[in-house]
Amino acid sequence: MANDTVEKPLAAEEGVWVTGPDGELVPDYDASIPEIKEGEVVHGTVVRVDKDEVLVDIGYKSEGVIPVSELTIRRSVDPADEVSVGDEIDALVLTKEDAEGRLILSKKRARFELAWKRIEQAAESGEPVEGKVIEVVKGGLILDLGVRGFLPASLVDIRRVQDLDEFLGRELRCKVIELNRSRNNVVLSRRAVLEDERKEMRQAILDRLSPGDVIEGQISNIVDFGAFVDLDGMDGLIHISELSWSHVNHPSEVLEIGQTVKVKVLDIDRERQRISLGLKQTQTDPWQQVLDHYAEGDVVEGRVAKVVTFGAFVEILPGVEGLVHISELAPHHVENPREVVSQGQPVNVKILEIDGERRRLSLSLKRVEEGERPVPRADGGESVHVTPDLQLSEDAFPTTPAQVEGVEEPVAEDAESVEAVGAALVPGSSEVDESERSATAVTDEAELAEALADDAGESA
Repeated sequence: MANDTVEKPLAAEEGVWVTGPDGELVPDYDASIPEIKEGEVVHGTVVRVDKDEVLVDIGYKSEGVIPVSELTIRRSVDPADEVSVGDEIDALVLTKEDAEGRLILSKKRARFELAWKRIEQAAESGEPVEGKVIEVVKGGLILDLGVRGFLPASLVDIRRVQDLDEFLGRELRCKVIELNRSRNNVVLSRRAVLEDERKEMRQAILDRLSPGDVIEGQISNIVDFGAFVDLDGMDGLIHISELSWSHVNHPSEVLEIGQTVKVKVLDIDRERQRISLGLKQTQTDPWQQVLDHYAEGDVVEGRVAKVVTFGAFVEILPGVEGLVHISELAPHHVENPREVVSQGQPVNVKILEIDGERRRLSLSLKRVEEGERPVPRADGGESVHVTPDLQLSEDAFPTTPAQVEGVEEPVAEDAESVEAVGAALVPGSSEVDESERSATAVTDEAELAEALADDAGESA
């Protein structure tokens, strides 16, 4: 029996088969091609990298072309430095068909759109964004965030950066402090991120330290009233009065920026997050040397540090000064201390009183007896009375006309001229009494020298 079953034609399945002009079913190729729109971000795979463009397979009827100018926001780049064959990338559709019928894509604009969304979210939440420094420009740095972000020089670090070139190529975390989509303007601050990090570090440092601790730090800044020390994340202040046991006119006399120092924690203000430090407290207290080595009645050597209306202050050790009252300067009445002493003058003084609690010394100049020798210095230093040997030859200080190079030998016609010549040629010669001055006329060099010698002898 014949098979009466009749084979039915396949039904056209939408998106797969369509009926052709002759009524036959043919594959629906157009339906297999994705629908794309200009301005849409698509995903694809890099299939070729040329000098001036990159080809990308996005599953469209033709491969997409990314011109080199649309690869990145950086200027003058080699496409091979940006992408490689096989890389999967996102690209924005610029033109479905250009004059040559090509699909034109932009990698940088796709990244731009995605980056703006991320930057806007970061600006709203306060979270940092991260980007690579791609340019050093006047006034700051340019970061690649997918968009060009500007980081002003004043906001690169907590302290002013001298050389911005050292940041080129580095990845930096910054906060978005200004955002304007219409002008494509993004302003960043790395300092804000560093300050937030330092807040946590400062709190940890404050929790760790206690008054009396001796710690190490680095001098970060010097000002008129003291010096700041970086304690690995937080600055502490050494006031000028805490720099040295001796007087300091300016902190730069004692310290320099970048120097590593040991300091003592004097006080901590946790509420205001401030630390007061001392440098001299880590050094030997010269007053302890006074208490250990000197006693009342000792004669000690020193140098006049300051002359005031009521007396003079004498420094007997670096950082230790005592007062010689005006009444203790000389056996006779003194109207003005400067009649007896001058600043910088080396002297021997007698200790009248040592007040260790108040750190005060009372000294006397007039009570030092002739020939009384001072006790050895407590610090073992050299005597203030020692005059350095400069080892200068006699030629350095000419005392006769022949030794004065280039000076004509004057001829004196009377005794007054002799005095004038002597004063000019013999530094430090004393004046000669009129009654003892020779009236003999000097007519040649030999007579002049003899007259000067006679004058010197008579003055003696």
